[in-house]
Order: sequence, then structure tokens, then C-alpha cells
Amino acid sequence: MTPLKGIQACVFDAYGTLFDVHSAVAQHSTRLVDATAVSTLWRTKQLQYTWLRTLMGRYVEFWQVTGDALDFALETHQVSDSSLREDLMQAYLELSCYPEVPLALKALCQRGIRCAILSNGSPAMLAAAVENAELVDRFSAVISVDPIQIYKPDPRVYQMAVDELKLAPSQIAFQSSNAWDAVGAAAFGFQVVWVNRFGQQPERLGVQGAAELKTLEGLPDLIGG
Repeated sequence: MTPLKGIQACVFDAYGTLFDVHSAVAQHSTRLVDATAVSTLWRTKQLQYTWLRTLMGRYVEFWQVTGDALDFALETHQVSDSSLREDLMQAYLELSCYPEVPLALKALCQRGIRCAILSNGSPAMLAAAVENAELVDRFSAVISVDPIQIYKPDPRVYQMAVDELKLAPSQIAFQSSNAWDAVGAAAFGFQVVWVNRFGQQPERLGVQGAAELKTLEGLPDLIGG
């Protein structure tokens, strides 16, 4: 795989890329009849609600979106346990990071590559996730969409990373496990690494990223000079 050239910073999507969104339900899987189905629907509706709210011009922060999506998933699966709902929301603040993430970030930092997060998550959610994973010292910036009240893949979201890091889009490697996010970032002008953790097919939107990995383990070797 050809290394990316001219990269000065690596910007990461948070949920599904650094942090395992299904680890919240996994903490309480014995309390659900079909934990996998609940977790999958929760994630699907969470994403759908960000897109729909952006299109409708009816922004609410990601914490409410996450709660609304969970309510939809629980009601769909006929779960009415309020204490479980509370526990699942708390677990979302304590998501596990994927096992290769700490070492990959460490290697990048040792090479002088700045690392940042650009996420739909609200500032409090992101702060909790980063702290829980003990990754606070790995990021020079943790950027939430909350100040502009628009969700990905609107180009104005990706512009936030450019403004924060004071770099050209081509100097930024953007990593996401979400195919739609990877496409949005590539259309904006980032050098995109699609972290295809889930064996997805590429989107048919006329845009492709620069590289594809299964995990972040190979990222440091992909960032060239």
C-alpha cells in the first residue's frame, strides 16, 4: 500500500473508529433477549437521526440523539426497563477503545504527527470517552460539531478540523470506520483512510479514499513523509 505523503496531522472519527459503540450494550447483554439486534438498531437510528436533523434544521446535541435512538431500539424490541435504559446511556460514556488504538496513537505522536478527533459527539461525551480510554495526552484537539450545530457529512464539519489545525485539507489524514463519513471527508479534500472494521462494501457516491485498512494498526506505517 502506497504511503500517504505530506501528512502533518491525523484526524479521527470517534464512534466506531476509536471507540467500540457496541461495547455499551455488551456490558449489559445478559439483560436483553437479543443484545446484538438492540445494539445494531441503536447505532443505526443514532446515525439516521443526525442526518435527518441536519436536513430538517432541527439540531439537538448528540447526547439527546443517542437517547432518542436508544428509546426507539428498546421500544422496537419491547424493552421497558427504565433502569436498563439509564445503565446503557451511562455505558455509552464508558465505551471501550479498540485494542490497537493506544499503540497506534503513540506511534503517530512519536513521529511528530498531531492527532485530533472530529466527531458528532457532544463535548461532554467525547471528554468522557477519551478520559475513560486513558487517551487524553494523545490528542492535540478534540473537536465536536456542537459549536456549528450541524452533523457530518456536511463539509462545514470537516472545515472545523482545517481551522483548528491550521493546515490544508491535503495535509490531513482523516480516519473513519463509517463508509459514508470517509466519503464525505474525501469529497472535502482530506487524504482519507477508511478503517473498514466491519467488512462493508464501498459506497457508490463517486468518491473514494486514499487507502483502506481493517484496523488502525497499520496506520503509522501508512503515514509517509
